[in-house]
Amino acid sequence: MIAFALRLIFLASLGSMAVAPARAQTVPVGDFHQHLFSEPIVALAGPAAGLKPLSAPGLVALLDAAGIRKAVLLSTAYMYGSPQRQVGDEYARVRKENDWTGAQAALYPDRLLAFCGIAPLKDYALKEIARCAGQPHLKRGIKLHLGNSDVQLGRPDHVARLREVFAAANAEGMAIVVHLRANIGNKRPYGAREANIFLEQVLRAAPDVVVQVAHLAGTGPGFEDPPARDVLAVLAQAMQRKHPATRQLWFDVASVADPAPTPEAAALMVQRIRQIGTARVLYGSDSAQGGNLRPREAWAVFRKLPLGEAELRQIAGNVPPYRR
Repeated sequence: MIAFALRLIFLASLGSMAVAPARAQTVPVGDFHQHLFSEPIVALAGPAAGLKPLSAPGLVALLDAAGIRKAVLLSTAYMYGSPQRQVGDEYARVRKENDWTGAQAALYPDRLLAFCGIAPLKDYALKEIARCAGQPHLKRGIKLHLGNSDVQLGRPDHVARLREVFAAANAEGMAIVVHLRANIGNKRPYGAREANIFLEQVLRAAPDVVVQVAHLAGTGPGFEDPPARDVLAVLAQAMQRKHPATRQLWFDVASVADPAPTPEAAALMVQRIRQIGTARVLYGSDSAQGGNLRPREAWAVFRKLPLGEAELRQIAGNVPPYRR
């Protein structure tokens, strides 16, 4: 009962925040990192994942509760390409999932935008990029999840393939959202070396389109991931010194701010955001599933970081070129 009462107090405080004029100015214009979950994807993930089907109407209701008008739906079709899964008719299922996400976005064309989910190491990856580029509701971008796909930036063959995928998206004018964090379960190397490979080799293959690094180069929830911090340090410093490869580089903050960060973690996150530049940081809240914060609550938590009001307004108002 105590926990329930505290939860009610928290939600009530969010409601009072929403009506205050000063706070109303900092409601994000968009949630630029969101997922929907079809019934086939929920079945693929299995009961242990705790996922439930979520379609566009359910997400739009959550956006409305947060006062957020727009969102980017990142297809989870890449999940079929995980090397830890063996599924029949894999590419057919990938196409179906991407098309479903596009169809969901089409229900709210003035509010939702869909990106294709791609497993970059698969032999059908380039074919699916070309196919999605020809679909009206999928042509704006792709989502890559390097952890799920077990991409290793220390392997030259993986880097070469990733460069092909980036170049293909660039040729089609498709933005790229990349979950950069290497596979945690397999303990793949992830640190300054991998960040520099991404910066110097991979990014250069897509010089003309937005590349959005998800979760500030981590995975979330929270910021307590030392390898991800090392990667973010390299990329943030490159942004600060205006490295040529960062000309189209953006970052989203999905799920990296948690309700009770340590002072050290909060200060470090703010330092990196300022190095990146608040004009290149996007709000996102990730999947509205399980214990993950919903768009409204996630923004309230992000506001607790020691950022100035002008900085928060900048981040809240940012709209990436692919969404304009």
